[in-house]
Amino acid sequence: MKSENSKLNPPSTDFCTLDYDCAYLKGRSVRMNYRYVFNSNAKFNTTVVQRGWRRFGKYYFYPICQGCNECKSLRIDVKNFKTSKSQRKAINRNKETKIVIQKPTVTAHHIDLYNKYHNWKREKDGWSGGGITPKEYLENFAEGPYNFGKEVLYFIDNKLVGVDLIDIVEDGISSIYFFYDPDYARYSLGTYSLIKQIDIAKDLGLNWIYLGYWVDGCKAFEYKQNFKPLQILDGFPNFDEEPQWVDYKGNK
Repeated sequence: MKSENSKLNPPSTDFCTLDYDCAYLKGRSVRMNYRYVFNSNAKFNTTVVQRGWRRFGKYYFYPICQGCNECKSLRIDVKNFKTSKSQRKAINRNKETKIVIQKPTVTAHHIDLYNKYHNWKREKDGWSGGGITPKEYLENFAEGPYNFGKEVLYFIDNKLVGVDLIDIVEDGISSIYFFYDPDYARYSLGTYSLIKQIDIAKDLGLNWIYLGYWVDGCKAFEYKQNFKPLQILDGFPNFDEEPQWVDYKGNK
């Protein structure tokens, strides 16, 4: 049986990126610290999620931008969350939506849907970047889930219309990435997918939905304020430090 210390130090390779343009704050640069973990585990994954790290595939990362500390981490308080009127409408719109939860996979439907969504966002919101290949999708979303990573698939009339990548950690769910068919935008699938995450957390007796980063004033993150109450984490504490999550000022 592995010791707790070894679980927090799985075999890995650490590196960081060179600076590149920030997608959230104009005129700013981003530098990311990465840890490529060859064989992760639930304890390590929970520990880093609680401290603001993110995971894509076997890559764990967090920002180390010079002179900038705008990226904060947010999490939803599951036990005290109450749906709003607009969220209840999203639930009603999806009464016939079917859901499948399983280990992450790669199919032609996944790739086509991902690229359709990103082409739409590029035209609608000016997103950068091109399409994704099956190999890239595998490395980013289907590798490294071990026993904690899941995909939540959404079907309408037997058609795949949404894919939600999540990690189930010891005290909550970490939202990794969600994409959907823009032809079904009227179903508010982004809102509905977070409602379902909250439902899953409640069923499992978990307390939090880890939403990733919050950058004040960034339009891309505004939807996160609709899922109150929230807690916010400033910084990325070390493993021997207790993360200091506090109530988000926007709860009121």
